[in-house]
Amino acid sequence: MLLNIHVKNMALIEEADIDFTEGLNILTGETGAGKSILIGSINVALGSQGFKGFARDEAGSALVELVFSVENGQVREALKELEVPLESDEIIISRRLSHGRSISKINGETVPLTMVKKAAELLIDIHGQHEHQALLHQKNHLKILDEYAKETVEKEKDEVARLYSQYEECQRKLKETDLDGQSRAKEIDFLQFEINEIEEAALKTGEDGDLEAEYRRLVNGQKITEALTEAYDQTGSQVDGASEKIGRALRGLISVSDFDETLKELTGQLGELDDLLNDFNREVKDYLESLSFDETNFSKVEERLNLINRLKGKYGKTIEEILEYRKEKEERLQRLCDYENYRSTLQRESEEIFRELTESCARVSRLRKEAAVHLKEEITAVLLDLNFLDVKFDIGFQEKQPSQDGFDEIGFLISMNPGQPLRPLQEVASGGELSRVMLAIKTVLADKDAVDAMIFDEIDVGISGRTAQKVSEKLAMISRSRQVLCITHLPQIASMADSHYVIEKKILDGTTKTSVRKLDEEESVRELARILGGAEITETVLKSAREMKELALSTKKY
Repeated sequence: MLLNIHVKNMALIEEADIDFTEGLNILTGETGAGKSILIGSINVALGSQGFKGFARDEAGSALVELVFSVENGQVREALKELEVPLESDEIIISRRLSHGRSISKINGETVPLTMVKKAAELLIDIHGQHEHQALLHQKNHLKILDEYAKETVEKEKDEVARLYSQYEECQRKLKETDLDGQSRAKEIDFLQFEINEIEEAALKTGEDGDLEAEYRRLVNGQKITEALTEAYDQTGSQVDGASEKIGRALRGLISVSDFDETLKELTGQLGELDDLLNDFNREVKDYLESLSFDETNFSKVEERLNLINRLKGKYGKTIEEILEYRKEKEERLQRLCDYENYRSTLQRESEEIFRELTESCARVSRLRKEAAVHLKEEITAVLLDLNFLDVKFDIGFQEKQPSQDGFDEIGFLISMNPGQPLRPLQEVASGGELSRVMLAIKTVLADKDAVDAMIFDEIDVGISGRTAQKVSEKLAMISRSRQVLCITHLPQIASMADSHYVIEKKILDGTTKTSVRKLDEEESVRELARILGGAEITETVLKSAREMKELALSTKKY
């Protein structure tokens, strides 16, 4: 459930903080008051829109913050799988724009926008005008059916996707083998050249690191000698060397160490330091004596490094990558040398996978057709409730070439008047009819969906009168099982509000600003009267508004 929206510096909204409730939350306001800004701000926070066109140009930053409560165990588990940080029953999603850069956070932890989008799918369902327009695209009809049949179809669909991926990979390999004799011979020669070049190098894993270390030591031999000699002179046993001075100090302490336990401890510490320094000096001396510059050895190291780096430039950034490249080319060479056998094996494998894919597609299709019978019945029943007086609804199936979704191509068919044949929905439905069809679909899918919050924007496009009343009743019904937010300009829908908010635009100090506030019962009646009566609110209009509220209240009791 969406508990709160906090908006700052978004278009005409300087700052707004809105608490929502359970049930049906209605937002109304004059045309141009900023209703679209509010929905746009929510979309910005959830990652489906950017700040461009919303963030105020004169402000240095913009912010949208949404607070959700999550009580549904299924949703909580899904959020945990997404690794969304969950500390309590609340989730706070925020998106801030600062100095041209946007930052998304969930419960205070910065997260990628992709995570926000995935979390949003589990928390809220936003239905706007663009969504019922999506019904005009037939490809979306299959998505709706699959969403309805998710429990039965999903596992088989995953199998179809797996087999289709294997089939595509087989087809790709077959295409690679589609070479004439001359092209194949040319590739064989080139592969043999590359393989031989790598084999002749006799590369060993890790040798490049050892060679680079040896090369650095040889190139910097003089600097190393000078530095070590200076260190030996300063720390050795020469006159004024550190070792000589510590030795004298140690002898002095030894002579008095029997007089006090503390002196014995200090003598021991200095003795350890003397031993460490002597060991250091011996190792420095040995290293200096081992230093020598061998021109022949230097040339070998340099030549070997040049060879390895040249191979890295051609075959991979590391020796491991070069060896892996050789392995791949050896496999490719083997396939080309055994061309006919390899190609026929691939062909058989491809045919077998295609057979399995077709069978899997058929199983998915059967499950879809079974689900489609129930889906069309449920949608038809809801459409009748939404004032489609003599509606017929059906789902048509056609078979196409298998894909990752199966071989079904489906389309919604509808007849809205007696005697009219069923025709594709996108060919006959008006804007108002599309919005009601989508509401019917949302109503049917609501029981299949764990999302606790729904937003309806533009659900009242092209409807009025009795149809508007039916739509309001359907929204009220949905709000019994989940939270519903609805932006509307129709009094029939607004009267059903459990909580009513008004979006207002005012001019303050020469600046136009939008605010949102919750209405009490009397204010809600006056807002209904404004919608009913326009500019002039008379006692008659107020009476009609009160009657409409009372009728809505009595309707919601059933």
